[in-house]
Amino acid sequence: MATMQEIETKAKAHAQAREKLSEIVTELQSEIDAASHRHMKNIKAAVSKAATTGDELLRLVRDSQKLFTKPKSVVLHGIKLGYKKQKGKIEFDDPDQVIKLIRKHCPDLEDTLIATTETPSKEALNNLTADVLKKLGVKVTSDTDVVFIAPADSDVDKMVNALVKGADDQEAV
Repeated sequence: MATMQEIETKAKAHAQAREKLSEIVTELQSEIDAASHRHMKNIKAAVSKAATTGDELLRLVRDSQKLFTKPKSVVLHGIKLGYKKQKGKIEFDDPDQVIKLIRKHCPDLEDTLIATTETPSKEALNNLTADVLKKLGVKVTSDTDVVFIAPADSDVDKMVNALVKGADDQEAV
């Protein structure tokens, strides 16, 4: 078993390693911000141009529906355009009335057309004592102490964690 002094020494080394990583990430973010700022005028102009050409193309396709009967859509220069069937939406004002009419006109489909959901409320069960939960057949799991280390998260720490997770994900591939 380690001593508290050994743990404190390792915690200090870990904090220093994270501080160095934070410095690197902060520098990276500054460079990204500077690059974004340098390119923002061109990005805004390109976004505006793409929106304009997209609107013009949409208008042309809308005004030329006869060209899109068979096939209904085409791919031109990597842009898929034309017409597509939208999935219809089912709407009703009074669900209770719909249920009554299902029971009247389609009683053999009642189990399929009417959703009935009963589930115990975990939120409410959380307020009960262990004795009552046991009587109800509810088990409490994962209520033990677990070891952890965690920085006091700042924005930089969150970015560092995301980068570290990304690096772990890439190693797994």
